[in-house]
Amino acid sequence: MYQYDELDQAVVDQRVAEFRDQTRRHLAGELSEEEFRPLRLRNGLYIQRHAPMLRIAIPYGLLSSAQLHTLAHVARRYDRGFGHFTTRQNLQLNWPHLEDVPEILAELATAQMHAIQTSGNCIRNVTADHLAGVAQDEVDDPRPYCEIIRQWSSVLPEFTYLPRKFKIAVTGSPADRAASEVHDVGLHMVRDAQGEIGFTVLVGGGLGRMPIIGQVIRQFLPVADLLSYLESILRVYNRQGRRDNIHKARIKVLVKALGIDRFRELVEAEWNENRAHAVRLPAAEVDRVRAFFRPRPYEILADIATPAGDDPRFQAWRRYNTHAHKVSGYRAVFVSLKAHGSIPGDMTSDQMDAVAELAGRFSFGLVRVTHTQNLVLADVRQRDLKELWGELDRLNLAMPNIGTLTDMIACPGLDFCSLANAGTLDVAKQIQQRFDDLDYLYDLGEIEIKISGCMNACGHHHVGHIGILGVDKHGEEWYQITLGGSATGFTALGEVIGPSVRKNEVASTIERIVEVYREVRADGERFVDTVHRLGIKPFKEQAYAPHPAAA
Repeated sequence: MYQYDELDQAVVDQRVAEFRDQTRRHLAGELSEEEFRPLRLRNGLYIQRHAPMLRIAIPYGLLSSAQLHTLAHVARRYDRGFGHFTTRQNLQLNWPHLEDVPEILAELATAQMHAIQTSGNCIRNVTADHLAGVAQDEVDDPRPYCEIIRQWSSVLPEFTYLPRKFKIAVTGSPADRAASEVHDVGLHMVRDAQGEIGFTVLVGGGLGRMPIIGQVIRQFLPVADLLSYLESILRVYNRQGRRDNIHKARIKVLVKALGIDRFRELVEAEWNENRAHAVRLPAAEVDRVRAFFRPRPYEILADIATPAGDDPRFQAWRRYNTHAHKVSGYRAVFVSLKAHGSIPGDMTSDQMDAVAELAGRFSFGLVRVTHTQNLVLADVRQRDLKELWGELDRLNLAMPNIGTLTDMIACPGLDFCSLANAGTLDVAKQIQQRFDDLDYLYDLGEIEIKISGCMNACGHHHVGHIGILGVDKHGEEWYQITLGGSATGFTALGEVIGPSVRKNEVASTIERIVEVYREVRADGERFVDTVHRLGIKPFKEQAYAPHPAAA
């Protein structure tokens, strides 16, 4: 993984010193809350319902064992002994004291970590495919380009105060495990007719109050032009994006207002006008950064099949929680943060420490965070899988449910967030209790549930096969349900099936919906494909049909 040089470390250390002084002045009454707000946001610090929330950057979701140990220590010492992994592959602390935040940032800096640009109207943490570098279907490893974008965009003055936050995702796989089409900019790695690597560039995607799928602005962008073209997109947005209405300030609104063709014209004109003196990305710099992500020292191994008579619990875990690796004899292992009865994405300090140790033993000391709020040990020898499974099982991190209905995405909701209209965590537990039979989950196959506590869509409900949105009805928590969304394989926005339902009816409503699927699915057909084939009508009819509990 990338290692800081002296300049990287100096930038982070300087930011810690600056924020320490800013916090001191604020606590002393020398900086008002209004003056302090943009300063804390530039350092990842929010004020939530009950306490500050600190969002810690995990660039493109990659952590070393040492860094995960540091996160465990910080959560234990300065929080309540746990952290929450988010859909931007970051970690959030929900209970730090304001006066401790400079100390937290200082401790993070010793492990080459920070909270810079995890909030505010700037370029946020760049995300990538969690299987980058090991996926069999990969065109190229996106992580070197994510790191280059990170270095280029960090504390870049011109783009520190954009009209609104700006999110970039890079994928090297046609499967798009980074949900890039619902980002402000999505970069798809492709090869041209001559076999040269480049990017298909999408712009104007996003969820929230106005969910939109990004559109192609350039079919093939050479690697050398990556930064200058991104700069041109951002300059057009910075000049023309709306600043009078926070709900209409994202780049997707500008692209929709202008139309993709006109927006493309403006970007191309900006790009061509400045290309003569624009920064080009030299091949030597790409090679330098790529060297940090070179293949691990893999052994020469043969693939190993699981014996038919092996422990059925292990067999289920191997089937659902491991993924094919491009190197024979290895598998990528998902560490499920979705054990039934737990909060999706939450991890205790003790679990973090233990997984950091396991990464050192089994996966070259590296851990990845997925945008679906799980972890991955990407380079595990197949002969070590059963031993690793046993260790994870003891930690309650081996629930064999990856890709199933209970592998849910959920934002923190009303339990923590001051913007939320409704809770998400109780709903997640309600669903876990209703669908606790693993055999039933496996029969249903791949179903993605995504839950948001408000229209900001931090839980990506718009692109869930089943999306759940919390809404407020006269002070009561209700939930709107959508069907047919997707962000993997193909991108689609879900369709609202009808009126919202009460909190205690969410799980039973979903059960009636999936029972329709079981009755009408074609052989081997996924839930989302059945919804797209039939439309939402049969699901809606059953969802709102009278049932014994309501009779």
